[in-house]
Amino acid sequence: MILERLFFILFAVVAIAAAGGVVCFKNPVHSAFSLIVCLLQVAAIFVLLRSPFLAVVQIFIYVGAVMVLFLFVVLVLDIKKASLETFPGLKRWPVYVILPVMAIEFLIVIFGKSFAHMQMAEAGAETTVEVIGLALFTHYLLPFEIISVLLLAAMVGAIIMAKKRWN
Repeated sequence: MILERLFFILFAVVAIAAAGGVVCFKNPVHSAFSLIVCLLQVAAIFVLLRSPFLAVVQIFIYVGAVMVLFLFVVLVLDIKKASLETFPGLKRWPVYVILPVMAIEFLIVIFGKSFAHMQMAEAGAETTVEVIGLALFTHYLLPFEIISVLLLAAMVGAIIMAKKRWN
């Protein structure tokens, strides 16, 4: 129990630091690698939550497919031109103020009494594909379908925008 909490805190701190790196790095490739580290830490937290299926899906889909696609797009684009057009004169002082305040709040919540009433999942209560599928297609069917339609609309919009760009 104590070892699980230590690993959770370790994975969470590394994930938060890597997420901060995603925002703070000027080089997009470094930001992408920092995002990969953050996503791997989230997968490790899924393992701690006794959900190895979600951890594997997290690694395969996000770290594997999406990040390879993101790195491919970043390496194909002209980074100097895109960065000059997109981020003119960005000031970083709000990040240096907000980030420590958020870190202090997270520490207060984690080490405070707000999670004292919550219990860890039982050792035998693993999340299987059957349990996830049953929950997804019974209790969460409407949100699942709404997200499906939203993703379909985003794909169609991206195809239309890409087609206009090529013409």
